[in-house]
Amino acid sequence: MPDILAAAGSPIDLVWLFATVIIAGLVRGFAGFGSAMILMPVAASILSPVEAVIFLAASELLGPLPNIPGALRQGTRRDIVLLMLGVLVALPLGLYFLSHISPEPFGWVVSTVVLILVTLLLSGWRYHGRLSTSLMIGTGALGGFMTGFAGIAGPPVIMLYMASKLPIAVIRANFMLYLMGIDILLFGMLWISDMLVWPALALGLLMGIPSIAANIIGAWLFDPNAEKLFRNVAYIVIAASAIIGLPLWRG
Repeated sequence: MPDILAAAGSPIDLVWLFATVIIAGLVRGFAGFGSAMILMPVAASILSPVEAVIFLAASELLGPLPNIPGALRQGTRRDIVLLMLGVLVALPLGLYFLSHISPEPFGWVVSTVVLILVTLLLSGWRYHGRLSTSLMIGTGALGGFMTGFAGIAGPPVIMLYMASKLPIAVIRANFMLYLMGIDILLFGMLWISDMLVWPALALGLLMGIPSIAANIIGAWLFDPNAEKLFRNVAYIVIAASAIIGLPLWRG
């Protein structure tokens, strides 16, 4: 156990990781997404980039598990399958570009696009079209590429669903299933690529235990009838992730 905890560095860093995991779990349980956006900036400031990704993937494999059965009942499995088909194709491409191109310019692009989109949503813009097969696969592919290239999985799917007219409970369930699927794929590709750092993996799994409790509490707080609250929380998380992701704060 001491060796696992030592992977976080100092005791203060360990406390920061623990506190951030709890907050991220509450948001994930309530909104169905947003945990990576909260956790990654802190993890990346304490761990190496690869270790931070491993820590995130490991902790998020456990935390949302109690809410997955409900998500499977409420979610639209067809949408999840189509999204994951796109992810499967584009995630390796994103990892390839990440290893060859500096992510800083892309960070500016992603944050700017997300801020523009959330502004459009706040202005009342909504997607009124049909969630077609090609649209779902393309959105999943964009999310997969962004995950590999910039560590950002959610914005494309978040923007698609938050602008749709689907019930809030269905949107939340689909978020959960999509993010769980992309975590599993990312974890598998890290393993296949021989990029796993075992202490970071063990620390993430250990932190996944309190994350489970936080996810349960967040799910308990969720009210499917509180559509306005749900969308406001989503918008705040999206905007915060875009601002935090600005390369302005790095180095």
